[in-house]
Amino acid sequence: MDERIYSYKVGRPILAWDLRHRLPTDKPVGPECKDTATIFRINSTFMDVTDQPYMQRQWTGGGVATACLGAGAFLGLGQHILSRPPDEISTIIILIYLLVAGSILGFGYVAVKFGRDEFFALTRRPIRFNRKEQKLYTIRRRRFFAKADEGDVTWEAPWNAQSIFCIHKGEGTTGDPFHIRHYTVDDQGNVVRAFSIGREWQGKGNLQGLLSQWNFWCEYMNKGPADLPKPPLFFSERENMRETFLFCLYDFGLTASSGFRIAVMPFILLWTSFRLIAQWTCRAPVWPATVEAVSAIAPDDAFLQPRGDTPVGWAETALASERHDWPFDPKKDVANWHGEKDREKNGSLWAADIPPKLP
Repeated sequence: MDERIYSYKVGRPILAWDLRHRLPTDKPVGPECKDTATIFRINSTFMDVTDQPYMQRQWTGGGVATACLGAGAFLGLGQHILSRPPDEISTIIILIYLLVAGSILGFGYVAVKFGRDEFFALTRRPIRFNRKEQKLYTIRRRRFFAKADEGDVTWEAPWNAQSIFCIHKGEGTTGDPFHIRHYTVDDQGNVVRAFSIGREWQGKGNLQGLLSQWNFWCEYMNKGPADLPKPPLFFSERENMRETFLFCLYDFGLTASSGFRIAVMPFILLWTSFRLIAQWTCRAPVWPATVEAVSAIAPDDAFLQPRGDTPVGWAETALASERHDWPFDPKKDVANWHGEKDREKNGSLWAADIPPKLP
């Protein structure tokens, strides 16, 4: 579910559940370290990862398209009602027209609120973990009339013990969705702004994956890329039609049977069309010159990836894994971990309203 569905309230305190599940930047939160498919590129200076809506933007695109169709349909109905002779317009017709007008406003609100970041916007909104500056930079919105070197609208957040990173739990929904969120607060502790990083984890049983992902990012920022396990795949920064189709195919299950995929293929193709429209109407993001200036990569950087024969995208990575040229689920154990050794049990402890105390 898109992070904008679970919007934060500017000027109000951080949600109590989130604040109880604050993630430290200086110590591990579980026994395992791995990436869970969030990375565009990595090197000794920075790592570009996805924002939370990236992998499922076809759902938002579909919702926006439906809202636009709904607004158009009710607008046509309203015009038909108004075209009737005045002597045929009764109280019931007036009430129906008011309902139509309300529907147009409702659908229009949804289309504008979510559509402005999906269509005629950006193909991706990367979040940059910069080790050199010990900061996070995140592109939030397309700037249509940018000045020279201004780039797109970009926020920054410090990487230190005072930064507030939390596990955010979607409230009032089914499936227990979780993602990692950063909060910026004022002197009174009220939220100024927030953004979500990486991807979404569905269900309490998958919270162990979120904790493993956090360990991966922390090790990169605190120790560097030397001992990190390989990412399971690198997302393409130039998504093509095949990759778009695979995003939607795998969204119905990475290990789903052929029969199931054939049965739901009409829905997969429909969702693919929504994501394609979003991609075709958007442009690539542009970092401000100030961010580019602190993101220089050494030409001999041994940890620059992807490069050479490194697979990029769903298709190339799947083929490389079948040939055993790329690991399927690379991970490593966290050294000197003194908490719960079983990663699933550790995840269930964090899923509780009161998380465990870290060793």
